[in-house]
Formats: sequence, C-alpha cells, structure tokens
Amino acid sequence: MMRTLSHRAAAAAVLLALTTAAASAQDYPNRPIRLIIPFPAGGSNDVVGRMVATKLSERLGKQIVIDNRSGAGGVVGTEVAAGAPPDGYTLLVVAISHAVNPWLYKLKYDAMKSFTPVAQLAAGASVLAVNPGLPIKSVKELLDYARANPGKLNMAHAGVGSFQHLSSSLLLQMTKLDMVLVPFKGGNPAMIDVIGGHSHLVMGSLVQATGHISGGKLRALGIGSAKRLAGFPDWPTVAEAGVPGYDADNWWGIMGPAGLPKPVVDKLIADIAAVQDLPDITATFTREGAEIVKRTGADFGTFISAELAKWEKVVKAGNIKAE
Repeated sequence: MMRTLSHRAAAAAVLLALTTAAASAQDYPNRPIRLIIPFPAGGSNDVVGRMVATKLSERLGKQIVIDNRSGAGGVVGTEVAAGAPPDGYTLLVVAISHAVNPWLYKLKYDAMKSFTPVAQLAAGASVLAVNPGLPIKSVKELLDYARANPGKLNMAHAGVGSFQHLSSSLLLQMTKLDMVLVPFKGGNPAMIDVIGGHSHLVMGSLVQATGHISGGKLRALGIGSAKRLAGFPDWPTVAEAGVPGYDADNWWGIMGPAGLPKPVVDKLIADIAAVQDLPDITATFTREGAEIVKRTGADFGTFISAELAKWEKVVKAGNIKAE
C-alpha cells in the first residue's frame, strides 16, 4: 500500500513538473533573456550575436541582454551556459570554436550532451589576405613565394584554437608550406599586425576583414569557402586558385542548456527564422561575406557533430595545443 502511494506521489510530482514547464513555455518569454557570447566585444561572434539579438528582441518583446564572457577560447562562457537552468532565459552563441575546444581543453561540459541545439544563424567565409606591400597578387603567387622562401612568411591568427588558427593550419597542412604561425589575442589584433607589415598574411574571417580590404589596407587573394560568394563574385576560392579541396567556413548558431522545453525551442526557431528573413539582416550578412543558414534542432546538432570530427583531425595533424 505504501509503495503504491509512493509511486502515485512520484507520478503526480512528474506530471506537475511537466505541466508547470509547459505553462511556463507557453508564456515564454516573460522576462529578459541573457545571451552569452563567449568572446570579447568586436569579434565576429559578437558582431553576429548582437545583430541577431537586436532583431530577435523586437520579435520576442523582451530585452536580450548580451553577456560577453570571454576566456580560454570560448570555454569560460560556454561553461556558464552549460550550467544555467534549462528554461530558455540563458542562451549561448556558438561558433567553430565549439567544435574545436574539446580537442584542446579538458572541459567540464560535453559539447553535445550538455546543450540543446536551437538554430544555426549563418556561415561566414575565411579570406586569405596579405599586406599590400608584398609582391603577391594571387594564391598561386603566394604558394610560389612561400616555397621559394621557406620559414620567411609570418601568418597571423587570432589565437590558439580560433577560426583563424584552424583555417591557417588547414591551409599549411594541405599545401605543405613552411610558414610561421603567429598568435594574437583576437582577430582584430592579428589583422592590424598584418596591416602594419609585421606579419605578412592572415586567413581571417571575412566578416572582420571586409573593411580593411575595401580600404586598401589588406589585399584579398582568395575566399576560403568551397564556392564563390554572392557578395564578392570576382574573388576566386582558395580551392580553385591553387589549393584543391580547401574549405574553411566559420559559422554561428544558438544553443541552450540541455533539456530546454520543446515549446521554447520551437518558438525560438520560428522567431530566429523570421529574423533571418529580414531584408536588412540578409543584406548585412551578404555584404560582410556571410550567408544565412537555416539548420535547426536535430539537424543543427548533426552539423556540429560533423564539425567536431572534421576539426579533430586538423588539431591532431597540426599538433595544436592549448596555451
């Protein structure tokens, strides 16, 4: 008898919890949402996160508060998000670093199991760019110059495990070129060093590099994507210009802690899709060398799993170690 009552009480508690969660999800959101961006202000993750958050806040009718929690290549902020209550009031901007960090750090979270994939926002190409003072105007000329001058070229990047670092390492692995990879604390410092002529080239995020390129401070040689971009149709891909098979895109998305209620996820997916369809958002992404991508839920999770496998190989082949 007591066991039966115990089972009934447990079942009632579960039903109450589910009912409460469902009711809470139905009026979601009823207070501000925290969006953790695990990188400093000014980088591509911050630019994309803030741009989408502004429009998403308008649709949801509640403020989205940006929380830049940088440190350890994105690990610090990601760890905070993993430990947050799964109620939809703490969300996380993820990017390629999310698929790289498991191979660089001992993490307190699991890149897949600790999170609920919500939606991919966009994908952004890398761009291979050099200081305009170098006598190099194409990918082929760069390959020839580097082979004739082994160890003489400095290739700047945004720090160990960053998109710039991984895309640079992939290029050197595929071409067998001997260049010196020089780490900086962020993408902008890396590009500024190339602009100043101290480092010679960078495989940077196009979202960050377009202004420097249009201003003549950097010379673009090729796009890291597998195909040419609509916003830059005259720029060849690195693959077609001399490194067949090269493909390095950054990407950005939204995740929440594991266990987000399905109604909350579904609402976020619908409203994020509506934001992605806004003409000014689409135009901004295109102008900055990025493209809207609508992967959601389980499909986004499958994509992240594939990225984990891809970049594990690059990290191990390049013997990349966290600093």
